[in-house]
Amino acid sequence: MRRTINALSALLLSLSASTALAAGDAEQGRYKANTCLGCHGAPGYSNAYPTYHVPKLGGQHAEYIAAALRAYAAGQRKHPTMHANAVTLSEQDIADIAAYFANMERP
Repeated sequence: MRRTINALSALLLSLSASTALAAGDAEQGRYKANTCLGCHGAPGYSNAYPTYHVPKLGGQHAEYIAAALRAYAAGQRKHPTMHANAVTLSEQDIADIAAYFANMERP
C-alpha cells in the first residue's frame, strides 16, 4: 500500500511540474522568439522559392504553436529552416515562445 501511495505521489508531482513547464512565460518568450519574428513578424512576407505565405502567429493557440514546433524538430513537418530552428529549442523554450505568440494580438 505504501509503495502505491509513493508511486501516486511521485506521479502527481511530475504531472504538476510538467504542467508548470507547459504554461510558458510570455515575457521570456518575447526574447526567445526574436529569431521567429524575422519571418513570422514581417507584414505580408512570403518565401521566394518555393512561394508560400509565411503565417503570422500572433493570437494563435499556444498548444498549436508548441505542437508545430515539436513536429518541426522531430521532422514530422518538413521545412528546413523551421527544423533548424526548432531542433535547438528546449521544452521550456517551446512553451515560452508559444505563450508569447498566444498573448500577441492577431494581425
